[in-house]
Amino acid sequence: MKSLKVSNLGEIRNELNKYKKGKKLDIRQFNQAARLAWLGKAVMQPLDPTDAECNAYLMYLDFPEALGEKILDLDEDLVGRIHILDGEQGDALLETMRNGFNERAKLYQELDKSDFYFRHFYASDADKDAQKDEG
Repeated sequence: MKSLKVSNLGEIRNELNKYKKGKKLDIRQFNQAARLAWLGKAVMQPLDPTDAECNAYLMYLDFPEALGEKILDLDEDLVGRIHILDGEQGDALLETMRNGFNERAKLYQELDKSDFYFRHFYASDADKDAQKDEG
């Protein structure tokens, strides 16, 4: 960890200003963070909600579920850690989080209405006609 001399107030202010701006992720890391955000594995909050000039975010990316962990290619230094993220990228990730939540909720709503029994054991007249044409 970087240490600062307490006696040098200017250096401390410069370091604080760097944190207020946040850090941009590169394209590869941003895409990984967006995938995790879409899956609901990102937690974000404003870095300093009381400062109107500070638009950076604190972001934590959690590990995906077991299947996602096998499929997704994720950087070890990105997941399981807290990052100070640039405001522009943070806003984009928040939108991705909202979209992912809405799409997952829609999937669950459709799943709740789905009737698997009738789909597998009772064919409609159109399905029976299609089977006759094929056979």
